[in-house]
Amino acid sequence: MTVSRKINKAFLAIEQAEGAGARVRRSIGTPKLRNFSPFLMLDHAKVNPGAGFPDHPHRGQETITYLLKGAIDHEDFAGNTGTLFPGDLQFMTAGRGIMHAEMPNFDYGDNEGLQLWVDLPKALKDCEPRYRDLRSSEIPVVKVDDDKVTIKVISGQSHGVDSVKELAYTPVWMLDIEIKPGGKVNQALPIGWNAFAYVLAGGAKFGVGSNQQAVSQYHNVVFEQEGDEVNIEVPSDAKENARLILIAGLPLDQKVVQYGPFVVTSQDEVYQALMDYQTHSNGFERAKGWESKIGKSIA
Repeated sequence: MTVSRKINKAFLAIEQAEGAGARVRRSIGTPKLRNFSPFLMLDHAKVNPGAGFPDHPHRGQETITYLLKGAIDHEDFAGNTGTLFPGDLQFMTAGRGIMHAEMPNFDYGDNEGLQLWVDLPKALKDCEPRYRDLRSSEIPVVKVDDDKVTIKVISGQSHGVDSVKELAYTPVWMLDIEIKPGGKVNQALPIGWNAFAYVLAGGAKFGVGSNQQAVSQYHNVVFEQEGDEVNIEVPSDAKENARLILIAGLPLDQKVVQYGPFVVTSQDEVYQALMDYQTHSNGFERAKGWESKIGKSIA
């Protein structure tokens, strides 16, 4: 017998400035929801020409970038470069240290995307940095409820369909779900994992019975940990489809100490990260004198 997860809270992601002239709606990583293990931050960014995320470091976390519109270029101090297009994802493990730039390519129109920061287990925080790209064409798609619900299985599984591969060290499920008016879906989730849904468009009802709650665009829905599925539906009289990103992850039993782009487990490690970055050591050797080509576009 399945148990539907109740909603812990739902709140609007307020737009704010980030990077160099970018505007983001941040839901995780704010006073409303901080360190929802293993999740550290969720940004929904819409970037205008002349703005972006030029050269900056990371340590101790993984980032998952999901492009919704336009194109975004990336470049790092190890010589890795590439471009994401709509529906593409990049999973980056910062590990012991990375310095990179992420810049919208406006040759392809308006730019919009999501970026999720995921904590790394303490034993892996000193690993070598790595990237895994997942192209839109590689993502399995499943349709349910007489094709009224379309689910892109980015990571994890849905209705008997598995994702292509494991893309992060920390176990994470990520599903892009679109529901037409009158559609409903019961999505199983691993027991004991933390889970949330971010509503990209339209509105939907989450939960069942007296615990059901209507949630609108740009809201983050945080679920209780108890239960093994989430229930989502869109009323038949809705004016538009709902689109949401449903994400679940294995909680990590460790302290989180974050200082900007450095995510460690103690204050001493923060000081060490700052020292390593400033002295170009212990993972940041290649940062010395490095400047990205793409970051110079807004210099």
